[in-house]
Amino acid sequence: MILQANNQLTLQEFLNLPPGEGDITYELVDGQAIPKMSPKFFHAKLTRVLLNQIEQCCEGRGEVCPEWAVALTRRGKDWMPTPDILYISYERLPANWDENEACPVPPDLVIEIISPFGFESSQDARGLATATLTAETALAKPLVEKTTTLSPGQTFGQITAKAKDYLDAMVLRVWVVDIKARSITVFYPDAAPQTYMGAEILTDILFEGLEFTAEQVFQKAKIPSNS
Repeated sequence: MILQANNQLTLQEFLNLPPGEGDITYELVDGQAIPKMSPKFFHAKLTRVLLNQIEQCCEGRGEVCPEWAVALTRRGKDWMPTPDILYISYERLPANWDENEACPVPPDLVIEIISPFGFESSQDARGLATATLTAETALAKPLVEKTTTLSPGQTFGQITAKAKDYLDAMVLRVWVVDIKARSITVFYPDAAPQTYMGAEILTDILFEGLEFTAEQVFQKAKIPSNS
């Protein structure tokens, strides 16, 4: 279901909407309130492991949070996605900021987790991501990484487009975690995406000391290989 008024919602009107029924969360996209899928068991376990991984690496340097909405701009319009996980450094959001509101500035990292349903073959993720963003990322602005929950039916191609939107909104990194492919694809503002699978080691100059493989993440989360 999509919630919308006769006219498109402004950011303030979206923030003033009553809470969704049950555990439904909404994101503001193109003036509409779009429901976001509730995480399932594997999704939730991966979120926990990734959250711990980022916390250990970035302790004392920023905030890492699950399911924290962030106020961004997408194609000239207000956009408020709610990522699975986001990390924001104290350089972007001071440590003394203490408001019970959406994240007011673009984060350093956003993470999106794709659950195993409703998308084209995940085994094509590496090639699809590269083909989609290679030409565009050279001109993209710096972005922040973010982690987020995917809506029902979103394909890897749609998430790739969403990653580009994050980068254009000044997010520095976007990770797309694909449960079925057991892969993590990293999107950069100034380079082609890189997909990590198996024993390939993921490192990043933005995160000093960060070093792990995709398979280590899936094993720590106890995700079966046939998921």
